[in-house]
Amino acid sequence: MQNKELPDFFSKKENEFWMTEDERGTMKLNYRLKNIISAKHSQYQHVAIVDSYDFGRCLVLDGIIQTTALDGCIYNEMISHVPLVTHPNPQNVLVIGGGDCGAANEVSKYDEPQSIDMVEIDAVVVEECRKHLPEVAGQGDMDKRVNILYKDGLVHVKEKTDHYDIAIIDSSDPVGPATKLFEKEFYTDVSRCLKEDGLMVCQSESPVFYRDIMLKTFNTLKELFPIVRLYLAVVPSYPGGLWSFTLASKKYDPLNADLTRLCKHTKYINQGVFKGSFNLPNFMREYIE
Repeated sequence: MQNKELPDFFSKKENEFWMTEDERGTMKLNYRLKNIISAKHSQYQHVAIVDSYDFGRCLVLDGIIQTTALDGCIYNEMISHVPLVTHPNPQNVLVIGGGDCGAANEVSKYDEPQSIDMVEIDAVVVEECRKHLPEVAGQGDMDKRVNILYKDGLVHVKEKTDHYDIAIIDSSDPVGPATKLFEKEFYTDVSRCLKEDGLMVCQSESPVFYRDIMLKTFNTLKELFPIVRLYLAVVPSYPGGLWSFTLASKKYDPLNADLTRLCKHTKYINQGVFKGSFNLPNFMREYIE
């Protein structure tokens, strides 16, 4: 790949590729790359698959790492298994975003779901991950219960009422096409598309660097659901490492989940990790109390 073909966040120095991830305009992270495997402009964003020295292959959207071969399992297991175990009989599951297919693959590890709708706006993300990032997207055909719908998640939840047991909002950061996935109107529509005992979970950003987004998400969901819980995981490829998720439920509390139902075929989550993820550090408790 020639330098003239590279977006600004890629560079080539002394025959080595580098990627610079710009965080909030105040912090830049530089990654030395073995190779840029694929780089395309989709209708919505720049989509790249790179091979890094530290994290292996990575999905990069508009210059920001979304998932990696090394630690993608952490994020995808935490955003998927926690709600799947919290709900006692999740038959219809919705995944909004999740174009790397990781969340859908984790949901597929459970027998209860009869249908798994994955609503992803950008087909290029799915195509590139399925082709170049099997560590996250999986190998071979996807589970037959997974229905990939290439459409806007905002539109999809408005079209459904009382339909899903679980909604997993696997969005990228609140910039570009993902911005509205963090707004109250969207969460209201998600609540409407859930059954009377349904629940949802979303990634709610770094509690260190994006505290405002995390608190906005938590407080908005508190207005819409009777049970709202923040939980944590450490995802090394994300800025600061510490990452938050927010589960909002109409009936079931993850603190009372039957952990014997937790899938055994995991790399990160187990019963201890599940329980411990809800034990928030003092600074986070102060934020939400």
